[in-house]
Amino acid sequence: MEFKVPLRKNRKLRALVDRINADQELFQLWKCANVNAVDRSGISDHGEVHVRIVANAALRIIRLLVDGGVEPGVVTHHGLTGEDAEVIVVLAACLHDTGISIHRDDHERYSLLIAFRKARELLEGIYVEPDLTTMVSETLHAIIAHAADEKCLTVEAGVLKVADSTDMTEGRSRIPFESGEVNIHSVSAQAVDGVNIIRGAKKPVCIEIKLANSAGIFQVDELLRNKLENSSLAPFVEVTAKIEGETERRLFESFTI
Repeated sequence: MEFKVPLRKNRKLRALVDRINADQELFQLWKCANVNAVDRSGISDHGEVHVRIVANAALRIIRLLVDGGVEPGVVTHHGLTGEDAEVIVVLAACLHDTGISIHRDDHERYSLLIAFRKARELLEGIYVEPDLTTMVSETLHAIIAHAADEKCLTVEAGVLKVADSTDMTEGRSRIPFESGEVNIHSVSAQAVDGVNIIRGAKKPVCIEIKLANSAGIFQVDELLRNKLENSSLAPFVEVTAKIEGETERRLFESFTI
């Protein structure tokens, strides 16, 4: 499956996407990560599909932020551009879970072992020194800071952290849960019908979450709210969660203890 994001007129992003699609090692790393996540750990998908969802969400968020007057860290502190910030969030999305190919636990740090070399390979020639090292460093910061308890020092890192948590539709929760178990984790994961990222009425970004059942509030409160509060983006992002229709969908037949 081809990796795609909306490129607009960002030539550096186009060059990066072309390199990603030609990189067999990267696609295999995504597969290996998913084997450890799904087949061996019994948790939700962290492979190729997850990467596409997060990359597109991150790109949507960073563009809305920039349109709303929020300046990315790579612009403020390194004199680069908003288009460079787009490259950072897409590349970070592609590499943020590669460490799961080593182990699910502490995977953010294992991802750094892989991402340092891989980021330089993918950006070589698109950027030259010293900008190449700057772009790699900013990408690595976003990767390590996507962990729930890591502080985000840049807008780009906050974008990845929030984008990662938006992959929660119909069982795709970022909260680990065991398939077949009936508990708040598994039930709430089935209760999210859709996530839409749009321009906010009062803030640059609005994340709209459509719920099939009230249990989905657990996903919003435990996952998205916590990550948003630790992302540096809270002043710029609003979140709404709504149940459509007058009745709620039944998510399990019975529950016994």
